[in-house]
This record gives sequence, C-alpha cells and structure tokens, in this order.
Amino acid sequence: MRIARFSDGTNPVYGALEEGSKRIVGLKGDPLFSPVEPSGQIYELDEVRLLSPVIPRSKVVGIGNNYSDTPIPADERPEPPMFLKANTSVIGPDDPIAIPAWSNDVAFEGELAIVIKSLAKDVSASDASQVILGYTVANDVTARDAMTGGPWARGKSFDTSCPLGPWITVDPTLDVTNLAIRSYLNGEKAQDSSTAHMIWNPFELVSYVSHQMTLLPGDVIATGAPAGAEIVHAGDRVEIEIEGIGRLTNPVVRA
Repeated sequence: MRIARFSDGTNPVYGALEEGSKRIVGLKGDPLFSPVEPSGQIYELDEVRLLSPVIPRSKVVGIGNNYSDTPIPADERPEPPMFLKANTSVIGPDDPIAIPAWSNDVAFEGELAIVIKSLAKDVSASDASQVILGYTVANDVTARDAMTGGPWARGKSFDTSCPLGPWITVDPTLDVTNLAIRSYLNGEKAQDSSTAHMIWNPFELVSYVSHQMTLLPGDVIATGAPAGAEIVHAGDRVEIEIEGIGRLTNPVVRA
C-alpha cells in the first residue's frame, strides 16, 4: 500500500493507492493518528496535487556519510553522523526548491527516508520495524557554503530544503536493505547506487537515533546519500527514484 497526502482543491486529504493503481481511496483522518478507514471518496491520481506525504510534528533527523561509495573510509565512521532539519524545511512533489539569496553552493542529495509511526525510545535494531510506518523518498538539499565553522542548521534547514514524496510505501515484504537509488539532474543521471551500500542499514539507524533522542509519530529519518550529488541552479529539475517506492521531482528556483 502507498499512503498519499494530497489536495482535493480545498484541504489536505489522505488516501491509499494499491500497487499499480492510479486510483486513490480516500481515508478518514491522518493514518498516523487514526485507524486506516476508507472515507468512501475515490480520487484519480492524475487529477490531484500530491503534497508531502508527512509533515513531521517534531523533526527530520538526517544521517551523513552512510554509503561506502562516499569519500570518507568506512573505518573512519565509528558512529552515524547525525543532524536535524527543521520541519518547516519540508515540501512535497513538484514544489520548487528555492536557493537562498545568501547561498551560491546548493546541492541536492537523494536519500531513502524512514517514517516513524509510534513513539520510539531505546529501540533495538531487531525491533525497529515495529515503529516504522513506511518509507518515502527524501532530498536532503544542502547549502554547502553554510556548512563550515559551526552547527549545520543554516545549511540544512532553510525553507524548501527537505522535499519528501511522492507517498509513503507501506510494504512489509520490501527489502529496504537492497533497493536501487538513482537521481537525475535535468534528465542526466547523477547518483546511481543501492541501499545495499549503506554502512548502517535503516533498522540500525532507527535504533541508533532512538538511543540519542525520542522519536515521535511522523518523525522522519533521512538515511544518507550515496555519491553523485550535484550543485543545482535556478531552472534545474531534480528527480530522485528509489526502487519499490517511487520518484520525487522538484524544480529549482532562486529565492
């Protein structure tokens, strides 16, 4: 099942899509906080505007240097580097990434994202799946010229720096430890890797983060980017595709 959040022309609505279907079954309420119950409304995917599938109530947790194909040797990474992105940085599919006026070095980073469904504290890796709702695609947009000399908040949390979408894939049979992940800049391939190259897999990351801070329903963990991320400019278009989940597309503008 894929859980989508979309606009019906007035208010945000949640809905469910079955694999291969372009029809959305409307849901009553937010599936994070109420039972999954059909509303009786049916929508056509091509006729609605998809929104970010989740707006984190508290935080987006980012993980750095989590792929073996990035320049830093794996043996120099004893623990996952961790940072926060503001929930106000989240946007949805086709929403524009706005390069801040103060930056000239903004890069996209396509990543697998984990959506948390229940309170999680000190969870073991073996139990991590029990607190995961599903997975979506994230773009950890980063103003690299604001990443030196102090905390990363400015470079990681500016408005529009966290596109998520196109929906949340809820599939217990999906092997998230071996999914192809690719990105395209103006149609040209940039990243081309697999989650099999992660140093810490998604379940280990949920466990690690939950031992550092309490995770709440709707929190998102962006699991790190493989090599190949590139600088973007106004007029560009970024597409990130993860096998079994979907494709997230965003244009780039100058704020």
